[in-house]
Formats: sequence, C-alpha cells, structure tokens
Amino acid sequence: MPWNPDIYAKFKTQRYLPFQDLMAMVNVRSGLRVIDLGCGNGDLTRRLADKLPGSDVLGIDSSAEMLVAAAQHSRPGLRFEQRTIEEIDGEFDLIFSHAAIQWVPDHRELLPKLLAKLTAGGQLTVQIPANFKHPTHTLIEAVADEEPFHTAFNGYQKEFYVLGIDDYAEILNQAGGQQLTVMSKIYPHYLESSDQLAEWMSGTALIPYVERLPREHHDAFMDRYRDRLRQVFPGSPVFFGF
Repeated sequence: MPWNPDIYAKFKTQRYLPFQDLMAMVNVRSGLRVIDLGCGNGDLTRRLADKLPGSDVLGIDSSAEMLVAAAQHSRPGLRFEQRTIEEIDGEFDLIFSHAAIQWVPDHRELLPKLLAKLTAGGQLTVQIPANFKHPTHTLIEAVADEEPFHTAFNGYQKEFYVLGIDDYAEILNQAGGQQLTVMSKIYPHYLESSDQLAEWMSGTALIPYVERLPREHHDAFMDRYRDRLRQVFPGSPVFFGF
C-alpha cells in the first residue's frame, strides 16, 4: 500500500497546524541552505521556501508517489529528490522536518547525526507525532492480533521509534545542542465520525500494516478496524486529541 497524496491531503487543515507552530520557531534569514526531511507532497516544503527568501531548499522523501505530487512545486531555489532520511549528507543552515522522523529507527543515533550536519549557527527544527498510545493506534495492533490477520501477518509487529519528551531534551543536550526548545502539545480536532478517524489513519499509521497484509484480507481488516473504532467513539462529532 503506497503513500497516497490525496488521502494524506484530505486532513491537511488539521495536519498543518503543527507545521505552523514549527515554522514560527525558524530563525528566518536569507540565503540559507535548507533540507526538509520527509517532504511528502511538497506543499509544506514550498511554504517553507516561500518564508526563506534567496534560500536553496531541498525536499527529500522515500515515497515516489509523494514526489510525483511534490514535483509541481519545483522552482529555482526549491527542488525535490527521492532519498531516505538516513541518507542525508552535506551541511545545512536549517534542517527541517515535519511529521517524518517517527518512521526512522534509533533517534538516539539520528538526532546527533542531524546536529552534526548543521553549519555554525545552524538550526534543527523537528516535529514528531507522538500519538501511539491513542486508540487509533492501539486498535490497529489489537485487530492485527486477531485471526485471520495474525496468521496473515506472519509475526509482524510495528515497532515504534518515538521517545519521551525528556529523552529528546537529554539527547540534544548531550549532542551539543544549544538554545533548546523541546515541547509537547496536543492539537484538538473534531471529526464527523469515527470513520473519519479510520480514513485519517489509512493515510499514515495503517500503511505499514496494509502493505504487509495479503490483498484478500484488506477489506476485512479495514472493516474490523472501523467497527472497533465505532465502539470506542460512538458519537458525533468525534474529539481527536492529536
């Protein structure tokens, strides 16, 4: 199940709120060398580039589907490449990442590596979703553990890489980070129904599960997941604290 830019963008009003907070933390200067880790469909990378006049902005993503959508935003000073976050090389004045490094293992190794790629006075600005104890995530694991899905997954279990907020502060400090701002925030969203929660997750958290599940089980898996969500969130609207 590849990344689907259309499904991801359906909830962009909600998804982009953390980006706005993240952008407000960027030290805006002209002529920066910038990399956006996990640029997705490129929409937010374009907004980032628009805020940084005269800068050279590179957006990278591992998804070919997302990069097809991102290509429409290319212009002088803004380009996109297919590359994993672990493959970052070179030096940058700003390393930016919105809702991406949660897919990358070993943040205790990754964050010092990113800091080491900064020029003198450079800035690392990262936002990481941390909703993995919310029912939208725990019910995916619960359904995956039911039959016939448990057998079909052949032992697969999603590994979560996100650490605690205190851990990130300590990692950045030990790696030589300065003027640290490390914070956690809940964004309150109101969706029409629990089915919209399932649709939201189909654009992100469900992807590694569905891509490993034989196609003949896809519909049944999604139906059971929706049923479980309806039991937990029976009303309308549904409050989603993200």
